[in-house]
Amino acid sequence: MQIIRARDYKDMSRRAAGILAAQIILKPDCVLGLATGSTPIGIYEQLIQWHKDGDLSFSKVRTVNLDEYKGLAPDHEQSYRYFMDEHLFSHVDIDKKGTHTPDGLAEDEAAECARYDGVIRQMNGVDMQLLGLGHNGHIGFNEPAEAFQKGTHCVALTESTIQANSRLFERIEDVPHHAYTMGIGTIMKAKKILLAVSGRDKAKILQEACLGPITPRVPASILQLHPDVTVVGDAEALSSLG
Repeated sequence: MQIIRARDYKDMSRRAAGILAAQIILKPDCVLGLATGSTPIGIYEQLIQWHKDGDLSFSKVRTVNLDEYKGLAPDHEQSYRYFMDEHLFSHVDIDKKGTHTPDGLAEDEAAECARYDGVIRQMNGVDMQLLGLGHNGHIGFNEPAEAFQKGTHCVALTESTIQANSRLFERIEDVPHHAYTMGIGTIMKAKKILLAVSGRDKAKILQEACLGPITPRVPASILQLHPDVTVVGDAEALSSLG
């Protein structure tokens, strides 16, 4: 596990974006696994700027997103499909037909999970997976549990995750309580993993994930077993790592 220390959020975003950009330059037709939430916004902004400057093309890139809320349509303002369009896809030269998220409106949960796993297999897996880190150690929506889930599945979100996401909705009653998410097994099959972390509120859980025991109670701890993980964090997020 390589740890890159950034000064602040802006520096973290630029460094993480540089790692993703290098992947695209080295393999223009790569498959990127992408994440949503507040942490990657700065990363996507930097990638967009490099594209506008003529330094980076997404024309051959394909993507798969970690997760999607169950019950939200792709054009819902809080869906992760909408997030990706607003924060990246609509601002670069990517073919949106090659960008994938779980279908939040799928009626058959098992069929949708199998379909999404099939999409990833058909692309021969993920070359680089971008991850954020939840306050309880979740990656994607893989919440603390008794066992690691392997494939895509529909998960009941914990109360802490619902509360954390409520800032994005008008009412907490509007926050979905379930989501489709890539499984831990799928994430771990990515050839490279990039974990981006920012803020002192993530310091303790990042320490547990990087240095603590490997346990499904801290889902991100499984990353200790991956052969190619890069953690990019700002000074506050890395403050507990020494």
